[in-house]
Amino acid sequence: MNRHTKQYKKLPFNPSLKQKAGDLRKAGNLSEILLWIQLKNRQLNGLDFDRQKIIGDYIVDFFCPQTNTVIEIDGYSHDMKVEYDAKREKFLNGLGLKIIHISDVDIKKNLDDVIRMLKDSPELKRDYLAE
Repeated sequence: MNRHTKQYKKLPFNPSLKQKAGDLRKAGNLSEILLWIQLKNRQLNGLDFDRQKIIGDYIVDFFCPQTNTVIEIDGYSHDMKVEYDAKREKFLNGLGLKIIHISDVDIKKNLDDVIRMLKDSPELKRDYLAE
């Protein structure tokens, strides 16, 4: 199994967020758990995903190192963090990462459509990056 270590090592990492990322993984909200069940074990296009990945001073919901793609679940809490989210997105894009936003409601009500969209997404169909 290839973990694309070079991509991981290139990303900035704030070790002080390790506990928080672990706590978020354990807690998990419903839409995150539902999506994780579909992403784990290389079920989506044979891609490897991490959950609650630390990138710089941020924790992203899901990260695919092979395609440098972040998947973010946007729920009601994002409505109150517009500036923070814009700053975070700019930082992640500045690292060359692509970001796919999915609404919390879509995952809960249209999971099959969400998975179909992800499978067909150009961000998740690209050739694997060279190790």
